[in-house]
Amino acid sequence: MTEDRQPWWKGATIYQIYPRSFADSNGDGVGDLEGIIGGLDHVASLGVDAIWLSPFFTSPMKDFGYDVADYCGVDPLFGTLEDFDRLIAKAHGLGLKIIIDQVYSHTSDAHDWFRQSREGRQGDKADWYVWADPMPDGSPPNNWQAVFGGPSWEWDGRRQQYYMHNFLASQPDLNVRNREVQDALLDAAAFWLDRGVDGFRLDAINFAIHDAELRNNPPSGLALEKVTRPFDMQDHLYNMSQPEIPAFLERVRARLDSYPYRFSVAEVVGPNPVPEMKAFTEGEGRLNSAYNFDFLYAQTISPARVRRSLEQWSGETGEGWPSWAFSNHDAPRAVSRWASPPHRKAAADLLLLLLLSLRGNAFLYQGEELGLPQGQVGFEDLQDPEAIVNWPRTLGRDGARTPFPWKLSEPNAGFSHAKPWLPVDAAHQALALDTQASDPASSLNLTRRLVKLRKETPALRLGDIDFLHDEEAVLAFRRHYMGEEILCVFNLSDSQAGMPDQLRTETARLIASCNIQAEDDALPRALGPWAGLWAKVS
Repeated sequence: MTEDRQPWWKGATIYQIYPRSFADSNGDGVGDLEGIIGGLDHVASLGVDAIWLSPFFTSPMKDFGYDVADYCGVDPLFGTLEDFDRLIAKAHGLGLKIIIDQVYSHTSDAHDWFRQSREGRQGDKADWYVWADPMPDGSPPNNWQAVFGGPSWEWDGRRQQYYMHNFLASQPDLNVRNREVQDALLDAAAFWLDRGVDGFRLDAINFAIHDAELRNNPPSGLALEKVTRPFDMQDHLYNMSQPEIPAFLERVRARLDSYPYRFSVAEVVGPNPVPEMKAFTEGEGRLNSAYNFDFLYAQTISPARVRRSLEQWSGETGEGWPSWAFSNHDAPRAVSRWASPPHRKAAADLLLLLLLSLRGNAFLYQGEELGLPQGQVGFEDLQDPEAIVNWPRTLGRDGARTPFPWKLSEPNAGFSHAKPWLPVDAAHQALALDTQASDPASSLNLTRRLVKLRKETPALRLGDIDFLHDEEAVLAFRRHYMGEEILCVFNLSDSQAGMPDQLRTETARLIASCNIQAEDDALPRALGPWAGLWAKVS
């Protein structure tokens, strides 16, 4: 297939918006769809191809929208369906695709489906959730543990049974083995496709189907000092990641394919996600792409880690197309995990250069274009149930969800005139969008240049990848496509490093760089802390 016939999503740069924290239009301290509409011009100015919107559906918000009470509704906190339609229209007018979350593994306990299911064992939706009788001693059906802490089972007095929940007790797991449940989920997908969405991110999709025999999970053997929650103490063979999931994804893909030019990406969580990612994206009948937490939960970044992750996707026939993210709403921001405070501006720029050079789709999380570090949130301000339960063993997710800083001189960085649902970090206010817009050396303007260059360079967007160097702190690879070759070199450390001799060539000319002092467009002899480059090889 020639380059101009590749699907729009292949090699795309996708910008994630967390609606609660992007922009508040009505002064209640929480971001909303109208705020997103007002911010679309900024997103379009980055040159990205698409936006992924985290949930805005009707929800009690116990897990901030991932506990869905109505798959086809907009929560009043965020606005109305009419607001969503206007958002789609404006985004499409700006050349932006819109991807939304679909949460197929569980609902809220406030969903009408669950209310009907818990009424009794004989109703129309009695088997729409995972119910099981207690053990003879009254204990739960097995030893499964929930992600957010405690057993995966909650007793329900009406049915005299336990229901399963992989996350909060208020997030009962759907019985996605049930064909009627699958049909209902596909109908919900069609509702949004009919409204013009361009694709879906399938949240925690490897949790969607459980072991029918409800067998006990074996222990993980993880040392206690490495455990942050009981969930970590099990090898999750049976509560998730079942072999029937790909067949359901084929039904999802078939529904998407009934609409032109749609995109699908799976989120896959677990200690060994790549086999599942490949199974979920295999061939032409399953999802288009998948991403995992290889980088999102990594405490350090190294050439060896990047190479190990990327080389798991060789591009062989029938293999899916990977997606990559360094930060998102579920993980502490990468620049705070990987760089010391004095080097964070340099590291933020280099990480943009690195992410946008990887083979696959690049997911940018809101604020990454500003180089935002992890937001500081005191215990008294925490909202994330995981952070509260596991304090202080984990950082939780709130520090990555703090409000987007729009304006330096306005209260709450221009996010809201009211007290925000999470506090604005003073370090973020200093990096506000309006302070960076006119600075040629800002992370914001670097993002714009790099996204544009990636879009215009087929080797970066679509090409194969060959690793050339991964020793100590220096990573180097080449991207190549239809005769075009780009050399990519990065120093992933706080210290200066030499340019490896085998990479120096008279035929390479810089097309992009950060933290490098070079004469004209020749390759430098040394790489400063967090320095990197793209060079075109003729």
